[in-house]
Parts: sequence; C-alpha cells; structure tokens
Amino acid sequence: MAEPMRKPRYKVKRTLTMDILNRVVAGYHDLMDNKSDQRVKDWFLMSSPFPTLMICLTYVFTVKVLGPKLMENRKPFELKNVLIWYNLFQVIFSCWLFHESIVSGWFNGYSFRCQPVDYSRSPEAMRTVRGCWWYYFSKFTEFFDTIFFVMRKKFDHVSKLHVIHHGIMPMSVWFGVKFTPGGHSTFFGMLNTFVHIIMYSYYLLAALGPKVQKFLWWKKYLTALQMVQFVLVFFHAFQLLFIDCDYPRAFVWWIGMHAVLFYYLFSDFYKQAYLKKAKIAKAKVKVEMDTCKSETKEGKLSLLNGFSNGSALSDVRQRMAGAVASQ
Repeated sequence: MAEPMRKPRYKVKRTLTMDILNRVVAGYHDLMDNKSDQRVKDWFLMSSPFPTLMICLTYVFTVKVLGPKLMENRKPFELKNVLIWYNLFQVIFSCWLFHESIVSGWFNGYSFRCQPVDYSRSPEAMRTVRGCWWYYFSKFTEFFDTIFFVMRKKFDHVSKLHVIHHGIMPMSVWFGVKFTPGGHSTFFGMLNTFVHIIMYSYYLLAALGPKVQKFLWWKKYLTALQMVQFVLVFFHAFQLLFIDCDYPRAFVWWIGMHAVLFYYLFSDFYKQAYLKKAKIAKAKVKVEMDTCKSETKEGKLSLLNGFSNGSALSDVRQRMAGAVASQ
C-alpha cells in the first residue's frame, strides 16, 4: 500500500499558528462578552479596551512628540483664566466623585476588610457603577494637565512620572469598570478623588498669581500625601491574599501592583524634587560660608603682614599727614 501523503512542515506550522490565534480570539471574546459585567456592556467606551488604549497612546505621542514640535517656534500661551476655570472644574468634579464614593458605600456600609462587588441592578449598586464610570471618564479630563504644560512650554513638568501616571490610568480603570465596578477596589478611587480635591485646589490657588503663590509653601506635602495614598491602597488590596473574600484575586494583584508602581515613581520624584535639591542647596550654602571664612582669614593675614613689614603703618602715617595738610 502507498503511504499517505504528509503535509509539508510549513503547512503544519501555519495550521498550528492559526489554531492558536483562533483560540486567543475566542478567549478574548468570551472574556469580554461573557465574563465581564453585563451592566456596562453597551456603555460608552466599554465594549472594547482598544479605543481607550488608542486614546492613551495618542495622549503620550501628543505630549512627548507632536506638542513640543508644534510649540517649537511659538511663544508660550497665556492661559491664566483657562487654568483657573479648569482647576475649579476639577475641584468640583473631584468633590462630586468623592461624595458618590462615600454615599454609595465607603463609610456607609462597605467593609474595609472585605467588600465583594454587588452585581445586582439595585439602585444602590447602579449608582456605584455609574460613579465608577465617571471616575474612569475623569482620567481623560486630567490629560489637560499635561496639554496645558505643553502649550505653556513648561516641558520640564512633562516628566516621566507625569506621563506614565496620566497615560496608564484610563486603561487601568477601564478594566475595573468592565469587570469589578464596585466593591473592594473602589477604595483606590475614593482615596484618589480626595487627594485630587486638595491637589487641584492647590493648582487653582497657584493659577491666581503671585499674590497667592507666596502662601503655597506646602507643595511637597501634596507628593507626600499621594505616597501615603498608595501605601494605604497597597495594604488594603493585599490583605485579601490572607483572608477569605469573594473578590477576584486578579484584581487584588492589579490594584496592589499599581500601588507599588506609583509609590516607586512618586517617591523617586520626591527625592529628586525636594530631598536632592535641599541637599544641593545646603552644600552650596556651606561652600559659600567656607569661601567667606577663607577670604576673611586671608584679609586678616594680609593686614598683619602689612603691619609687620611697616608698609601698612607707613600708609596710615601718610594718610594722617595728608589730612592734616589739607586742613
């Protein structure tokens, strides 16, 4: 009997590759269509992660490449009134989001130890879901922080920390709204909106001009407050690894590792912006004081040397004689 014809090796590899791709696509659709929260399935930007991903990538490209290029030969924009109204809007928006997180659960029935997601369509649960979506939307409005820096040509403010923080937050929150809109992980949003109330109040006051800016000595404490926020989120999230709680472990790691990442970035910024600058300023003062002491010492030695060889004494005598003659 003739042996059956074998498929060429490249065709076998191609078949395996297509099979793997089909499984990945099928798994993706199953995850998005069947394992996500059906309540937000048809909400704006919630059907797929790709629109949010594209918006985030466009933001990074705009503030790091396109924006600086467009501003290269232009004068900085004067945006005082725009900044006042923008920061006022962010303060009000953050206050409303914080209020919603409190009324919907935190300090009003939620457990800080273990809080499962309520997937029902009760008025309370749906209010929480809507609050989560608006928190997600707020992350897009915060892109204007960076856009205004670029328009004012404050490129040093468009730091690695700033771009990473703003660039990944919408994508991070999208997964929370898609799968767990409520429950344990909303602790992060509650703390974050509280911090933003203080942060945007600071920016609002700074935008009012020099008369107010002289009272804003507490900027570094904003960064410290944000670091405290991430420490609290870290412990609040990872406590679920040691207790039995009906909350997805994947999102425990998702939130906890975000807290680790942001704590590292903000602590590095704090060291560079405040501790290192303070150390350099202290060293500069020390050098100036040492220089001053050295010059004073040299002056004294020069005067003593002058008296010792008679030149300084002769100078004094000549000046006295000239003064008497002039009289």
